[in-house]
Amino acid sequence: MNICIIGGGPSGMMAAIAAALNGNNVTIIEKNEKLGKKLYITGKGRCNVTNAGDLEDIRNHIVSNSKFMYSSLYEFSNADVYDFFENRGVKLKVERGNRVFPESDKSSDIIKALTGYINELGINVLLNTKVKDILIKESSFEGIKLDNDKEMFFDKCIVATGGKSYPVTGSDGDGYRWAENLGINIIKPVPSLVPFIIKEDDAKDMQGLSLRNIGIKILREERVIYSDEGELLFTHFGVSGPVILKASSVISGLNYKNLKLLIDLKPGLDMDMLNKRLLRDFEKNNNKNFNNSLNDLLPKKMIKTVVERSKIDPYKKVNVITREERQALTNVIKNLEYTITGLRGFEEAIITKGGIDTVEINPKNFESKKIKGLHFIGEVLDVDATTGGYNLQIAWSSGFACGNSMKDW
Repeated sequence: MNICIIGGGPSGMMAAIAAALNGNNVTIIEKNEKLGKKLYITGKGRCNVTNAGDLEDIRNHIVSNSKFMYSSLYEFSNADVYDFFENRGVKLKVERGNRVFPESDKSSDIIKALTGYINELGINVLLNTKVKDILIKESSFEGIKLDNDKEMFFDKCIVATGGKSYPVTGSDGDGYRWAENLGINIIKPVPSLVPFIIKEDDAKDMQGLSLRNIGIKILREERVIYSDEGELLFTHFGVSGPVILKASSVISGLNYKNLKLLIDLKPGLDMDMLNKRLLRDFEKNNNKNFNNSLNDLLPKKMIKTVVERSKIDPYKKVNVITREERQALTNVIKNLEYTITGLRGFEEAIITKGGIDTVEINPKNFESKKIKGLHFIGEVLDVDATTGGYNLQIAWSSGFACGNSMKDW
């Protein structure tokens, strides 16, 4: 068969390889000047290839439509991804949280392995080539129209255009537009794995401060809808960092009204243990002002905020602070509260939540149920996961399963 793949990202490249291994003539059409442009910047340039947890763990970290991915995850698992790259000469390593990276810490090694294989298989690659439209005849795929109005005809088409995150890499929502024009339902795309915008100014006052091993809870109308521990970063607009990006996958797309963030600065200490710790610190700093007594407990950049939130006079001597005031202080340290007003945009989002409605797609070969011969894979689908290599696993699994299905005419 003659197969075209629109988009040369991770899912598109993997689909091309799998389809070519089945003896098909494959053409990748990529609007950028090179393949894997977004892959190059993933994991801060290190490329979190997959996650080494078991398949149940992988599925549990897929936030939207994990059941849809069941078949393809078993067909091309995280163990298969690991073997694929090691067999192509890329040594991998497993880090904290079972995250898998190249030993070199270079995403370029992953891209070289893929593009090298693409060249070996004789896959045709058209760079700097933009698709304007998909041509359909009698509910079947027929071909594509390029930006210069040139028409190209193929037996099958795989759309791997990505979502809308990091639009500078070429992900500008083309796949959604084509699908919508063909009557395929789209779940509204929203940014995910993205920082929070916070209402309170004292968050901005602490910009640049990074906190390790803190706990967070997200409350909606006073009910906890998410909790986790990890690393957080204060910014000029609110909060970021791994624990926040992960949480965004749960609240992305929600109404942000009545959404609160609680930060536990000392999750390893309960209220009683923290109270005893404060008593020890206060005894050590017995004759100091309150605002000069917390240096052993909190980062310097945070002390002003905690002091103001406790409503204790900053110049009050430590030795006259009351039990009730100490309780107020422990409550601030364990429940530093912020109002979430929104999320940052697609420019900063690692992935897109939403996309092609999975109800309209066959989960075994990723073919549209409405348009024969038209397939959708990767981030263009309404499938997304938390951080940790899970989203790239979705790309590899959907790409391989789709390409590998193209065996029989």
